[in-house]
Amino acid sequence: MINFQLNNSPVQVDIDPDTPLLWVVRDHFKLKGSKFGCGMGLCGACTMHLNGEAVRTCTLPVSAVQGAVITSIEGLGTPDNLHPLQEAWVEHSVPQCGYCQSGQLMSASALLAKNPNPSDDDIETAMNGNICRCGTYSKIKSAIKSVIKPDAEAMRTQVSMVGTFDPTDGNAISTEANS
Repeated sequence: MINFQLNNSPVQVDIDPDTPLLWVVRDHFKLKGSKFGCGMGLCGACTMHLNGEAVRTCTLPVSAVQGAVITSIEGLGTPDNLHPLQEAWVEHSVPQCGYCQSGQLMSASALLAKNPNPSDDDIETAMNGNICRCGTYSKIKSAIKSVIKPDAEAMRTQVSMVGTFDPTDGNAISTEANS
């Protein structure tokens, strides 16, 4: 018996421990949002979260998730309360065929959970390996950037400014960007 949490609910399955998690979630729990793409962990269509990390589930044996917390696309938001990334996906008209989108969203949400203010390079690195045959990469990046916390952006701007003050009178001598 393999026990884990799936979308915040404890679950258990009695199944061949080598069965890929993707098929356990799709076939046993009937959550069909995560897709089968390449079957080799290369395209990212099957991406879910394992303890908050984006992982490819088409090659991950269910035995590897004993006691773990798994989140599928169905656990990211609800139809009445979309995750901010899901709202951004709609606002930016990201999906074309839509096949890869659940994996894209899971990778993007794992990135933002760890780094709420990612740089362009951070986004490209995190999303590298999530393949979109429709080529919506620029829309995906725009949607991710649109949910970056304004406070985090403001803090980055403040941190990047360096001021020099005269210690005798406290007046500013110069203020310049530190990049």
